[in-house]
Amino acid sequence: MKNILAAVFFAIFFSANVVSAHGPDNKSFGFGIVLGEPTGLTVKYWTANLNAFNFTLGGRSYFGSPRLGVDYLWHFYAFDTRIVNIYAGPGVAVGFGEGDGFWYEDKKGRFFVRDDDGPGVGVRGVFGLNLVPNATPLEFFIEFGVLVGIAPDVGSAADFAVGMRFYP
Repeated sequence: MKNILAAVFFAIFFSANVVSAHGPDNKSFGFGIVLGEPTGLTVKYWTANLNAFNFTLGGRSYFGSPRLGVDYLWHFYAFDTRIVNIYAGPGVAVGFGEGDGFWYEDKKGRFFVRDDDGPGVGVRGVFGLNLVPNATPLEFFIEFGVLVGIAPDVGSAADFAVGMRFYP
């Protein structure tokens, strides 16, 4: 099953039409930093005018350290401009090592904390606002997400982050 999911992901990712990508200056690839949950590095790969993959690699996180994440985003031009828009989409997060905790109380009345070194897997929904100033290779963003841990235990938490990406 894992091999089938990986094959489908790579087929979609590598067959995407990047001719109509809408990063700064119509570029399809940007990288940068993200501060918040998680704090670390971010890469955005536009697959179409309104769609993109967002990859994150973060340090210490309530979900584990390091934390890897992938989101698929839909962008909406809600403000009648292409400079500021909103986005939303689903994602997956994998945390390694011990986490700081979740907003979930277990049967002993304590917050859920992953205290093993194995991976934790969660699904995520994200909503954000991005700003792409004219004539710059930069994108600024602020986002809010809800993360639901599904393995090894169930828990939930909220993500909040701000960041910047550079499009070479």
